[in-house]
Amino acid sequence: MAEDYTPMWKGLGLNIENHCKLLDVLMEAYPKLYMSQQNRPAGMGYFDFVVSEAHGLRIKELQAHKAAGGKVVGTFCVYVPEEIILAAGGICVGLCAGTDFSAKEAEAVLPPNLCPLIKSAVGFKVGKLCPYFESSDLIVGETTCDGKKKAWEVLGKYHPMHVMELPHTKSEAARSLWRTEVFRIKERMEHLAGVKITADGLKAAIALVNGKRAALARLNRLRQANPAPISGKDALLVEQIAFYDDVRRFTAKVNELCDELEQRVKDGVGVFPKETPRLVISGSPMALPNWKVHHVVETSGAVVVGEESCVGSRYFTDAVAEPGDSVESMLDAISRRYLRVNCACFTPNTDRIGQIIEMARNAGAAGVIHYALTFCTPYTVESMGVRDALDKARIPLLMIETDYGMGDAAQIKTRVEAFREQLAAR
Repeated sequence: MAEDYTPMWKGLGLNIENHCKLLDVLMEAYPKLYMSQQNRPAGMGYFDFVVSEAHGLRIKELQAHKAAGGKVVGTFCVYVPEEIILAAGGICVGLCAGTDFSAKEAEAVLPPNLCPLIKSAVGFKVGKLCPYFESSDLIVGETTCDGKKKAWEVLGKYHPMHVMELPHTKSEAARSLWRTEVFRIKERMEHLAGVKITADGLKAAIALVNGKRAALARLNRLRQANPAPISGKDALLVEQIAFYDDVRRFTAKVNELCDELEQRVKDGVGVFPKETPRLVISGSPMALPNWKVHHVVETSGAVVVGEESCVGSRYFTDAVAEPGDSVESMLDAISRRYLRVNCACFTPNTDRIGQIIEMARNAGAAGVIHYALTFCTPYTVESMGVRDALDKARIPLLMIETDYGMGDAAQIKTRVEAFREQLAAR
């Protein structure tokens, strides 16, 4: 980090000793996992810098925004409309956490046999480990699973919360309920920020977020070239940073990276040989700094060329339509776009299975890894339907269920290597 941010962290009320231990762990792991990669695109330098300043410069920016009268809103899910937060003059930051560092703090208020993502996030708040939590004026949760629904009750004792009721079907009644929830978060943001969201402001916010989605979609298309011009691990990092970096700056930097990748594709430059088996990873979210499966895959002789995940295609696929000039018409468009996201919480959820098959074929993938976090019931149950559909489509599948710990990394590596050999034999 460029400067000593300890006074800022103390002012936020962080547990300085444990927070510094967390940063030490991350800063020790990151160079080993990322900087050791060969032939990385030069454009990844910006994203390396963002990680190095994740708890420093970016938090400083959030504090400056708050000092100027703006609000910061923390979220956990791609169903929370970032456009509405931006239109109210707020900044939206992702709070999901991908490390088991805070498990002990979480288990003081939550059962141990719970999804690692939920425990990690709640533990960050309870243990005063995350400056994004402490910078947030409001946290917005959503009812995507039973674990989250009950965890938000606990989290609400520690921080101001707003919970969006997400329907689990896509019937007309469900669409009506979701529309109501979108209008309700708009009203909550207006109350929080002390402003009235205008048509011009909402239209600008929609265009801004659509621009970010377009940049990520462009990156996704380019990484499908053969040879892959960027590692799956680097692409995942970019997708993770999308949840908390400044929208305009992030979009510009992703497009700069894509310009470089386009030239690589023209020149036939790849980070792996052309014959490297190509895999798509589908399933549970992979929140920062959860890089385990990608790292294991790409040090086992394969390359990840796509993520069918909330931290992946579900986040950037499909733009909000920009109809009319009224706030109501734009909120309707936002409501329709977000309900098209195919989370495993929906039943039935055949569209998600179709998207997995389509992504695998478009990316020229030899197979799919279905990744589920331990105790993530929606994705572990749905994996059976994914297995049957991919079998019919003649797409090889490897199912992995794991947590954030590294204790099973060697076992996963053995399974991935065997899967790679199976693909080679085909």
